[in-house]
Amino acid sequence: MALRAVAALGTAGAATVGYGLYERGSYTLTRREVPVLAPDSTPLRILHLSDLHVLPRQTGKLHWLGELARVVPDLVALTGDVLSHADASGPLRQALAPLYGFPGVFVPGNNDYHVPRPRSPHHYILGPDEAAPKGPALDWPGFAKDLTLDSGWRDMTHVHEVLAVGGLRLDVRGVDDARLRRDRADLVSAPPENGVDLALGLSHTPEPRVLDAFTADGVQLTLSGHTHGGQIRLPFVGALVTNCGLDRGRARGLSRWHVAPETGTVRSSWLHVSAGLGTSPFAPIRLGCRPEATLLTLVPAS
Repeated sequence: MALRAVAALGTAGAATVGYGLYERGSYTLTRREVPVLAPDSTPLRILHLSDLHVLPRQTGKLHWLGELARVVPDLVALTGDVLSHADASGPLRQALAPLYGFPGVFVPGNNDYHVPRPRSPHHYILGPDEAAPKGPALDWPGFAKDLTLDSGWRDMTHVHEVLAVGGLRLDVRGVDDARLRRDRADLVSAPPENGVDLALGLSHTPEPRVLDAFTADGVQLTLSGHTHGGQIRLPFVGALVTNCGLDRGRARGLSRWHVAPETGTVRSSWLHVSAGLGTSPFAPIRLGCRPEATLLTLVPAS
């Protein structure tokens, strides 16, 4: 009986891993509405992409990315962890080319600066640490420059400006990655100017200090990634980890974020955390958390 039990456990484990390998390639487009605009505003469609973790050999993922142009977004927002290999830049920029006809904004993630290295799973279970192992350097500045030249998209790393998108005026601000403590929200801090239809924040890692700073300034919607939605989600439990200071209940999807600035008046904003499209090369499975791109339709608040 003991041998049969061991065999059953082995079979179940193999089946779980097999399904996890299958699910990692089951790309899906998630659609969500965000009631954030002023009454009578024209709806705005944002295609949110995050955590692509592209390797040159991932032809299926690259092909699927190019097909997303069919949703005809008003804006493409790319929130980091784009590359996982030094040779991924060219194939990725070619795959994204069908989306270059739409305005776009982007910021880097923690894995855009170095090739990932294997890590013990206990680092994720016990919580994020500051000493993540670093592989060979990735040329994020070169990729960002090439992407901007190819697409016309705006690198919003510590940039704050007003953009005209879809007939609306968007106050857009972004920070470098908070996982690596490269974020400087103070460099983009300012209340939205008069006449702005939406204040939008971009931060790869949804660290509470960044969300607090954005919300206190009047940002109405922040787009982030990094968590992979937990990557492994269990029934009745959800995400096991977020790999940052964000609570597990917000590991993916829409939620409300509240902060009380020095004035004492509580402010709130929307937060959207993408479950992302990729995985680490060293943990290439997903369970209960399909890889996703998200089409956010911004509509008037009730």
